[in-house]
Amino acid sequence: MIFQYDNSNIYYEAYGNGPAMVLLHGFLESSTIWKNYVTPLSEKYTVIIIDLPGHGKSETITEAHTMELMAKVINELLLSLKISQAILVGHSMGGYISLAFTELFEEKVLKLILLNSTTEADTEERKLNRSRAVKIIQHEKNSFLSMAIANLFSPTSRLSFATEIKTLIKEAQGFSPQGIIANIKGMRDREDRSHILKSFSKEKWIICGTEDSIVPLSTSKVISERTNSNLIILSGSHMSWLESEAEIVKFLLLID
Repeated sequence: MIFQYDNSNIYYEAYGNGPAMVLLHGFLESSTIWKNYVTPLSEKYTVIIIDLPGHGKSETITEAHTMELMAKVINELLLSLKISQAILVGHSMGGYISLAFTELFEEKVLKLILLNSTTEADTEERKLNRSRAVKIIQHEKNSFLSMAIANLFSPTSRLSFATEIKTLIKEAQGFSPQGIIANIKGMRDREDRSHILKSFSKEKWIICGTEDSIVPLSTSKVISERTNSNLIILSGSHMSWLESEAEIVKFLLLID
């Protein structure tokens, strides 16, 4: 289905009944990553999946998609569905958005799950890399996508999930350069929200992979301790939604 935010079409799907659970994908992904989650989770929850602005079937809103902007998009969607509170599950960039949403609309968050994500802002080195990526995409989008998506997986996972990686790359090739760049800028310029997670008094979890090169296990452990968050460690790399699908579904069915 489609709703509009600032004259831009935003695509979403909603399934099931019960407490609302919003599943937020990461950078260069779309709501399709949750396709195997919808059926089991909708037995217990009202499951909402969305193509974040500049991804999937959703349009680009502006030159930079800040995490605050995308949190407001999620809020408008919940308002349109007459949902007052929801469990947030955010993978990578989806986690950044979940934290921004919590900062802006804390009373609407029932529980918070960060999946392969971090509360910290980009390092200066990471910011420089993102700025370089903006320039590369303008001339070599497909080469960038192939490299960037493959690098989200460990060498072992690249072999095990070769077919899925090809599918992810093919889908991302359909995203507009403007949308990809807008999201890179938003991630690059985001704030550290460790204090937001620490002050969030309801149930909260950080789920991480043992071989995650984007958000290392050591980082997740430190953030978990500093923010008093529950930590779940899974085998695999940055793409736990795919690598540990069964374990994550089981966990999500047990938390309410």
